Amino acid sequence: MDGSGSCRFADYFVICGLDTESGLEPDELSGKTISENFEQSPLRRTFKSKVLAHYPDNVEWNPFDQDAVGMLCMPKGLSFRTQVDSREPQFHSFIITREDGSRTYGFALTFFEEVTSKQICSAMQTLYHMHNAEQYDILHTPTSPQGPEDQRHQHSQPRPVLHAAPAISRLQRFNSYDISRDTLYVSKCICLITPMAFAQACRKVLQQLHQAVTSPQPPPLPLESYIFNILYEVPLPPSGRSLKFSGVYGPVVCQRPSTSELPLFDFAIGEMFNLLGVENVLQLFTCALLEMQILLYSQHYQRLMTVAESITALMFPFQWQHVYVPILPASLLHFLDAPVPYLMGLHSNGQDDRTKLELPQEANLCFVDIDNHFIELPEELPQFPNKLEFIQEISEVLMSFGVSPEGNIHSSDTQAKYRFRSVDVVSDKRNGNLASPLNSFLLRENETIARLQALVKRTGVSLEKDASSNKDGRAQCDEEELKMHQLNIQVREVFANRFTQMFADYEVFVIQPSQDKESWFTNRDQMQNFDKASFLSDQPEPYLPFLSRFLETQMFASFIDSKILCHDDEEKEHTLRVFDARVDKIRMLNVRTPTLRTSMYQKCTNIEEAAIEMRVSKIDHTALHPHLLDMKIGQGRYEQGFFPRLQSDVLSTGPTSNKWTKRSAPAQWRRRDRQKQHAEHLYLDNDQREKYIQEARNLGTTIRQPKLSNLSPSVIAQTNWKFVEGLLKECRNKTKRMLVEKMGREAVELGHGEVSITGVEENTLIASLCDLLERIWSHGLQVKQGKSALWSHLLHYQESKEKKNATPGFIHDTERRKSDGGGSAMPPLKVSLIQDMRHIQNISEIKTDVGKARAWVRLSMEKKLLSRHLKQLLSDHELTKKLYKRYAFLRCDDEKEQFLYHLLSFNAVDYFCFTNVFTTIMIPYHVVVVPSKKLGGSMFTANPWVCVSGELAETGVLQVPRNTLEITFECQNLGKLTTVQMGHDNTGLYAKWLVECVMVRNEITGHTYKFPCGRWLGKGVDDGSLERILVGELMTPSTENDERMCRTPPMQQSPGMMRRFVTISPNKLNTGQIQEGVGEAINGIVKHFHKPEKERGSLTLLLCGEYGLVWALEQVFQHGFKSPRLFKNVFIWDFLEKAQVYFESAEQREVTPDENWQSRVRHFCRFMRAINNTSRNIGKDGKFQMLVCLGARDHLLHHWIALLADCPITAQMYEDTALIKDRSLVNSLIRVLQTLQEFNITLEASLVKGVGI
Repeated sequence: MDGSGSCRFADYFVICGLDTESGLEPDELSGKTISENFEQSPLRRTFKSKVLAHYPDNVEWNPFDQDAVGMLCMPKGLSFRTQVDSREPQFHSFIITREDGSRTYGFALTFFEEVTSKQICSAMQTLYHMHNAEQYDILHTPTSPQGPEDQRHQHSQPRPVLHAAPAISRLQRFNSYDISRDTLYVSKCICLITPMAFAQACRKVLQQLHQAVTSPQPPPLPLESYIFNILYEVPLPPSGRSLKFSGVYGPVVCQRPSTSELPLFDFAIGEMFNLLGVENVLQLFTCALLEMQILLYSQHYQRLMTVAESITALMFPFQWQHVYVPILPASLLHFLDAPVPYLMGLHSNGQDDRTKLELPQEANLCFVDIDNHFIELPEELPQFPNKLEFIQEISEVLMSFGVSPEGNIHSSDTQAKYRFRSVDVVSDKRNGNLASPLNSFLLRENETIARLQALVKRTGVSLEKDASSNKDGRAQCDEEELKMHQLNIQVREVFANRFTQMFADYEVFVIQPSQDKESWFTNRDQMQNFDKASFLSDQPEPYLPFLSRFLETQMFASFIDSKILCHDDEEKEHTLRVFDARVDKIRMLNVRTPTLRTSMYQKCTNIEEAAIEMRVSKIDHTALHPHLLDMKIGQGRYEQGFFPRLQSDVLSTGPTSNKWTKRSAPAQWRRRDRQKQHAEHLYLDNDQREKYIQEARNLGTTIRQPKLSNLSPSVIAQTNWKFVEGLLKECRNKTKRMLVEKMGREAVELGHGEVSITGVEENTLIASLCDLLERIWSHGLQVKQGKSALWSHLLHYQESKEKKNATPGFIHDTERRKSDGGGSAMPPLKVSLIQDMRHIQNISEIKTDVGKARAWVRLSMEKKLLSRHLKQLLSDHELTKKLYKRYAFLRCDDEKEQFLYHLLSFNAVDYFCFTNVFTTIMIPYHVVVVPSKKLGGSMFTANPWVCVSGELAETGVLQVPRNTLEITFECQNLGKLTTVQMGHDNTGLYAKWLVECVMVRNEITGHTYKFPCGRWLGKGVDDGSLERILVGELMTPSTENDERMCRTPPMQQSPGMMRRFVTISPNKLNTGQIQEGVGEAINGIVKHFHKPEKERGSLTLLLCGEYGLVWALEQVFQHGFKSPRLFKNVFIWDFLEKAQVYFESAEQREVTPDENWQSRVRHFCRFMRAINNTSRNIGKDGKFQMLVCLGARDHLLHHWIALLADCPITAQMYEDTALIKDRSLVNSLIRVLQTLQEFNITLEASLVKGVGI
């Protein structure tokens, strides 16, 4: 949509076709191999087309790009026909995107002309003689099968040789060219290159020009007059206005939306819904918004263009930021190798089915087979928010215009038969290369015909309409066009409304840069421009999978950047201005609190189509009429049926005086106009913005657009080099972003800063890392195997290693990690790439290669081995050489090193991206009980047991063999481990056991948890406990020595030292420290509940872990506890039991101060009794822990503290200085504990097992 310097309707008029001077050159670039081209009969081969002429030679604001125009006018080169073939003209549009991202549009009409050159005709005849000789040989030797296909047929039914004769006569009839009998036709193309996409107007202009040449009467004026008029005398309509100018036979009207309407769009969106159906369109739309790779596939250029332009137009206010080539010329097929998001259109020849397409990468590909109404989606595509209601709303609009929401693929038989001849029209559109009538004749019995007929119906319809519109004059055709515009507006408004609803309060979350624009540009990579976490926390749950990914896209970042860059309305780009106006309107309508988000579906209410009707019914501007030019007599004559080479002298420069040019003379006026147009169409304003947009574009991908030029190997190499740089840059940005998010989060756990990542978001980032890896691995592949390039490389590696090592599993690379700190109790797992692959291959739930690759990446991330594994994989240079071309990313050594280095940085943080995602798989665990070395556990006679609990599940009781004290068992994923209950059955002579800790390891991820104990289990020793609940801590390799000094529990980490209850060191804590301890413990719990649910750590840890609530309250009750006589331990539980006895007797004596007191006492006694009566053998400290947990759950702790502070038993058992006797301290303690009342605390089953309350 450039139009930067142009205020003319069209910049160039172009003629392409056969250059008789250079003769017939086979078009070897057109994607067919040379041999394939020669197997085709000569009429079906492709030959090189040339740009024969273009007027004017050049305009400064839009330099003529000969290669691109030539390629896109006739993407398949020339095609030939004879008089028996159908030769309907075909219209298609195309787009040329310059390297800086600005666009020019082209509109082309391709038709057939008789070949007059004798040389060309005889060359064709010669080609035929050669071809027929070869064909004849083949047809007459049916007994030697050509390949396995033929062999099969032969066994099933012997083929009589007789069939050859009719085949030959058919060949001669349909596929031959006899110079004496046949007329040869060749395709030619006329084309307008325009700054803005007025598709309907350009189509009319070209059709009328073509009609002028083919009609028996010459047109009123020479052709030059009309072309001169359109090039120099027809201006672009100003925004919000309509313009009428004259074609050869009738007026042409075009109109342009005003600055408050949606941007100009002149393609038929209804056509896209007709071709694909609403459901498919919405899936494609979702893929485009998430910047997947999108490949459109059709035998009609115009369809490719319509779908591409419609999908990108519907994204308003966002813009596609990546490679955009709606019609990919055959010579640029290697571009499908691009490891970047792209939206490309590929021309199909109608014969090969989808399976023949060799696409380099499909892990992240959305493949749209337009002609067959079929779409293939990438895995794990999230749903568009409110998808069903949205589909319903779009369908209603479509139905009101008579378009079926399912799309229109099947036609009834009668129609199909009636239009059957126009099957060749379809092949025209493809410029050749489809079944000749011969094939269609042979196919008639075949089911493929049904498909063709369905296609025909669409083309058939449009042809008839065109024909009639010429006859019936203007009104009807305008009505059609008006209807198209109305449908466009309505559908686009419905889509735009979705975004205005979803992002109604986006401005609140835009992070304005603190520094000036210049320094903002330079640090743009590192800047966060949008508060994603806060925005997402306001959204309804079902929206999150889509939105969290959408906020990571380039298009969203660019949209927010442009918001940051313009402060006032004047500066705003057109899209942004229109969008913001709509958002304001919605805000006015729904005066609800701006942050309150509901998932209520709000339909689109404001559709302004009146403006269009107004403009069309009342024309604002009429351009100059075409007039005679200053031409010599005899010039401007031409033969009927041939589009002439025009008089370049009159067309090469514009008129010297004309009011319109004069008006635009002052440079400043021109500049202002240019800026306006920019603002409206390219969305750029001043130099700074220009520079910025460039920067922003380069952020995501270093390569913007393929250069449409004839590609020498050096150009291709350079392109690939750009890809490699782009991938590296993307990898750097991604790893950085993921680390910042993760580090940010861990910093918060340690009490710095604000939290900023959600589980959904983490998943999004990891998924996008997987996509990046797939793109890197599919760049420069020799031969594609399977949908995941990464997994196929891993499989090759696995195979070659297993061949080398007859003993699988012990691969030379399985060295152990250096000291893992767990001592000899549990040596670390071997590091083995192959072993990790086997784990993934054993998971039956994962069915696809792409899924396996992703799971393997997640597992490697969790094990902190991703960089190391990939390094090992790539260290097999022989294999890499075998699989990849020289230019592939994986064979650029420096870049590869840097890439692995970036991945290494993930080892700085803990990911649980495997454990948390594959929640239902079976996982082997290894448990070791470590008895204390000090007191020989060898005499121990009882039978121990353990029960392991995690965030997802628990195991139930597992017996541990007494002699080894270790077991391995398999069970469904427990998630992150939280507690281990352990105990013994108290049998035998010596049933006392001092346990140091229990170690548990996940045998797939290698995560090892340590559950410290340090207490006795046995009757009559310590607190008489036969079982204990231990709270675990994830071991971090090799950092055991530096005990953490920080009091706040770090991320998944739980208590380091199990508290030794009574043997607290002599320097007991003072009241200030105890208060602080309680405050911190409560604080931890409050913070826990303020996090989104998906990210909360373990609550058990905050209650029972190191410095948790139980520990803090223990300190409260330990303070000033009178120390008992020698050798006799007194526990807090003993004090509580005495208090209970006192309360129960007080109740019986009915010394009751008030109702409140009574109910509190009743609660307290009920809980004490329940805990004491439990069948479990937990000791006194275990019981105290249970009481605190239950009290926290039922919000009773503060009542109990108040009761106990007033209890006479307290006076007996505590010193006068004790905290519990200090009124003011007790009151502040009660206030702190009251803050827990607003939280709904759910206890882990293991904490309250056996207590029926």
